[in-house]
Amino acid sequence: MTRVAAVDCGTNSIRLLVADADPATGRLTDLDRRMEIVRLGQGVDRTGRLAPEALERTFAACRQYAAIVKEHGAERLRFLATSASRDAENRADFVAGVREILGVEPEVITGAQEAEFSFTGATRELTGRTDLATPYLVVDIGGGSTEFVVGDRGVRAARSLDIGCVRMTERHLVHEGRITDPPTEAQIAAVQGDIEAALDEAERTVPLREARTLVGLAGSVTTLAGIALDLPAYDSAVIHHSRISYAQVDAITDRLLRATHAERAAVPVMHPGRADVIGAGALILRGIMDRCGATEVVVSEHDILDGIAWSVAG
Repeated sequence: MTRVAAVDCGTNSIRLLVADADPATGRLTDLDRRMEIVRLGQGVDRTGRLAPEALERTFAACRQYAAIVKEHGAERLRFLATSASRDAENRADFVAGVREILGVEPEVITGAQEAEFSFTGATRELTGRTDLATPYLVVDIGGGSTEFVVGDRGVRAARSLDIGCVRMTERHLVHEGRITDPPTEAQIAAVQGDIEAALDEAERTVPLREARTLVGLAGSVTTLAGIALDLPAYDSAVIHHSRISYAQVDAITDRLLRATHAERAAVPVMHPGRADVIGAGALILRGIMDRCGATEVVVSEHDILDGIAWSVAG
């Protein structure tokens, strides 16, 4: 048994997992799992740089995480950063700040590496289930990018493309510097156009339609699941491995796109930092299901964060 800590720093959120890993049984026992919305990728698609206020929000979360890692006595820590820091001209400032606070070098990984970790984290505990056919298509809908991975016991093909919920919101659902509330039909169509183009590109290398089970990861998907399950509050134990139909995803997507920010924020399972980007995230999931002909999505709370933890467990 090894006590490990993993940090996943994405475009919209930064997450921590401290867990005891037992490679013999394939089990991770959570000691602490948490998330902060820091919006590191604020404006990156437009400026190419990480904003000073976004960096400070991220560093504040890192200071909190450093105390938790120390409290639990984790033997190993790995910090991976994804789309926003990969794209930014000033990512050296981000790297230096994280190194000073947490004492580790943040690894700015490629999209292909991100896909590998996501697949491992999402599917390791699905092995042997007879109710889920393989191959799996694992889709990790992040803030800046979405990863598409097809595989069974291992990855067969993977691709990362720039259609995350934050990126799509900032690119198409904004007018005169403010998020449109609710978005117009033309804005929604523009997002859908980018999604369709990205799916065309994904299919050049990833056989999306060969998958027999769609597994959805990250906050947009888990939030949609919480809404579909009509939960009075966010409950990861109930959401994990829930199965949400296409009809539910379709109806909830339409509902979110018609709602105002205040109405979305009032949804019981909605994290306050996700209310303005959930519409774009829902459009991405619905677009993927349309393309693949998926009748349902299996929702996983275990994702790239769990994959990172396994990578350092030995």
